[in-house]
Amino acid sequence: MKGSRTWLVLCAVHGVLSMLLWWAREPVVQLLIWRADGWLLQPWTLLTSAWVHLSTPHLIGNQLALGALTAAGWVLRPPTSATWAWGLSWPLTQLSLDLWPQVGYAVGLSGVLHAGLMVLAMHLLLGPMPRPLRTWGAGLALGVLVKLFIEHAWGQPVVWDPSDEMSIVQAAHLSGAFWGAMLGALSALRAWRQPASSS
Repeated sequence: MKGSRTWLVLCAVHGVLSMLLWWAREPVVQLLIWRADGWLLQPWTLLTSAWVHLSTPHLIGNQLALGALTAAGWVLRPPTSATWAWGLSWPLTQLSLDLWPQVGYAVGLSGVLHAGLMVLAMHLLLGPMPRPLRTWGAGLALGVLVKLFIEHAWGQPVVWDPSDEMSIVQAAHLSGAFWGAMLGALSALRAWRQPASSS
């Protein structure tokens, strides 16, 4: 698989803008949060809400997970089609939260990170990869699915985390993984027909 820098660029965008918004003024942050009852008037929040974090542990946890996803991208060099799949799953993850009336608002990178993991898993599993990497892809996909099963987000879309004193929108994990798997599979199958090019 020829390397593509686009995956690493998208990781950098998520990381840098999450840090910048952490220091932004409250009125600015409020304009960037996705809300179920207002996103039609503020459609940019389908993207920007992922960069908003409500506590230091929330930010650090997502930045560490993003770092792992960046390292995986550096090693695996996913093609540009994988980055497109991840990028498209980003607003779709947020948009899908409208399916759960319990979700009033959502912030943070966790849904987007679940999407990225599943995109990588699908490329390892279904793309033109050596057999050992297919095993890693299957393991990664299985790990995400087990986590989703434990969270039971379809029945508990929002849970309270007493350690961080904030609500966790588990539905974002489920929707992110769904769109990452769907779009990741499509882009992986496309990679069989069109070799990835460096960018």
